[in-house]
Amino acid sequence: MDKFWRAEALIRAGSSPLPPPSACHPLDDKRFSPALSIHPVDPAPFDLVLRVHTNDYLEQIRTGSLDPRAALKLGLPACEALLTRSRLEVAGTLAATYAALTDGLACNLAGGTHHAFPDHGQGYCVLNDVAIAIRDLHVTRPELRVFVLDTDAHQGNGTHAIFAADQRVFTYSIHVGKNYPAVKTSGSLDVELPRYVGGADYLEQLEATLAPAFFDFAPDLVFWIAGADPHEHDRFGQMKLNDADFGARDEHILRLVTRTRTPTAILYGGGYNRDREHTARIHAATVLRAATFFRA
Repeated sequence: MDKFWRAEALIRAGSSPLPPPSACHPLDDKRFSPALSIHPVDPAPFDLVLRVHTNDYLEQIRTGSLDPRAALKLGLPACEALLTRSRLEVAGTLAATYAALTDGLACNLAGGTHHAFPDHGQGYCVLNDVAIAIRDLHVTRPELRVFVLDTDAHQGNGTHAIFAADQRVFTYSIHVGKNYPAVKTSGSLDVELPRYVGGADYLEQLEATLAPAFFDFAPDLVFWIAGADPHEHDRFGQMKLNDADFGARDEHILRLVTRTRTPTAILYGGGYNRDREHTARIHAATVLRAATFFRA
């Protein structure tokens, strides 16, 4: 999907021309402010992935041996290259997680694959990057309280299922009720909205429900699956947010996590705009807004 390289190019173009404090940027690019740098990753090790996913499922992806029904649900051609790509996505979320715990805010320029279950994938989601990162954290910090904040237009059913019995993880999802996935998996708090909800009603529900849940749970870390698919021109989101509404959404969430000094890892989530460039612009705008809050 070309939204990834398009969004990265927009992030680079939109960053401050100030150079970083060190003499050499990881990608040898001197245009970034000290608040924003992009770092490469290597594929996540299999032992980390296996903390969530079954070995049989990984082998089915690697060898392209999914049965026709499972392949249809996944929506992507299973092969070793897809597994490697998905492990890179997981590695980006792992890196963002530990950077957020150190620096306060960090982003993966991908991720948020919330429809992936331990033994199968759905909706273009192969590996559940957030679940893998949380399981990795809980190995060394078992007491850590984690808030999964999902503003993608679709419910994060895979993430909800994985953490259904884990009281250390709160799953918040604001999404269209009658949309994919057809069968929902209850999370800690599901805010179901009508099809084609407008920006004003969406923001009203977000503002009314997020902060009370957040303060009641008192998290140590947030994973924010942002999502570009609530946009009015998205092919699958069935919401009607415009660009200004996205700005208000992002600023509301960024104010909440920065004012409470809660480390936050930001992930792309879905986006299927009729204009591919616009999907990339929405993702890039969220990252650049986060950088602005980081500097503030």
